[in-house]
Amino acid sequence: MNTNQQSIPNYEAKPTRYTDMTYRRCGKSGILLPAISLGLWHNFGHADDFTNARSMVRTAFDCGITHFDLANNYGPPYGSAEETFGRILKKDFKKYRDELLISSKAGWDMWDGPYGNLGSKKYLIASLDQSLKRMGLEYVDIFYHHRPDPDTPLEETMGALHQMEQQGKALYVGVSSYPADLTRQASEILERMGTKLLIHQPRYNMMDRWVEDGLLDELERQGAGAIAFSPLSQGILTDKYLKGIPEDSRAGKDKRYLKPEQLTKEKLENVKQLNIIAKSRGQSLAQIAIAWLLRDDRITSVLVGASSPEQVCENVKSIDNLHFSKEELQTIDRILNNDN
Repeated sequence: MNTNQQSIPNYEAKPTRYTDMTYRRCGKSGILLPAISLGLWHNFGHADDFTNARSMVRTAFDCGITHFDLANNYGPPYGSAEETFGRILKKDFKKYRDELLISSKAGWDMWDGPYGNLGSKKYLIASLDQSLKRMGLEYVDIFYHHRPDPDTPLEETMGALHQMEQQGKALYVGVSSYPADLTRQASEILERMGTKLLIHQPRYNMMDRWVEDGLLDELERQGAGAIAFSPLSQGILTDKYLKGIPEDSRAGKDKRYLKPEQLTKEKLENVKQLNIIAKSRGQSLAQIAIAWLLRDDRITSVLVGASSPEQVCENVKSIDNLHFSKEELQTIDRILNNDN
């Protein structure tokens, strides 16, 4: 583990943090989410720089980001992001716990054997208990089922979420990557049990717009919020690839989530054209991609990752300009061959 024992002064949160952030109501609930939330999928594992991870969380909270999103298998290795976050909470955020909204998930592979994956009650309940121990928490604010399980009855999976809420181990529950019809069924099952489906976490960005085909409408009908993950399409919607594929980029170095062959000549040309629009708005390509998502009031929050405190700040600046003219939206659609 890279602990980087560099001395860091005691943390006192920035007094103006709540005036610097926009907050949106999460569906029909009492919860407000920051327009920008911080995800800990990358850069919080055991091999990552702990001082940098700690600085990113501090910076995020100073910017008004109250929501920190994790999952049981974030790392690597699995579980290590939650352990890192637990250390940061213990060092810096004990007195701020009630100002934080912390989420975790389970649904992907976590441990060996038949009970460490997908959507059974045994897996989900055990996973949440493990997550709470890793983070040193008595409860998480939101717990998600991370993906649909085609083999486990939906009543069993939703029953596990209901049980967590009833036990006080999760204050709210949600789902991730569920299609519209399954989201409706999940919401109705939970409602019959007396539990509200608070939120859905779908993949959504300029280049992946499947949620527009019914899911956002369904969430609005169910009174649930939406928090978009992968807003930058694994880094494609940044200035990183404007001049090709750098060796130290995700596509150049870590090819698990973004393969070089995905960066076609046509896609890179689209990115360059989108960058021209971003510059005309006084934004970076990443900022316009985040702002484009937040232009829709049905998107409660956008979940961003970061590799440095500076990147956290740059992402937050996206909220400075969320207005798009009709012409800008038409041009973006034309570039991406989405004539909506």
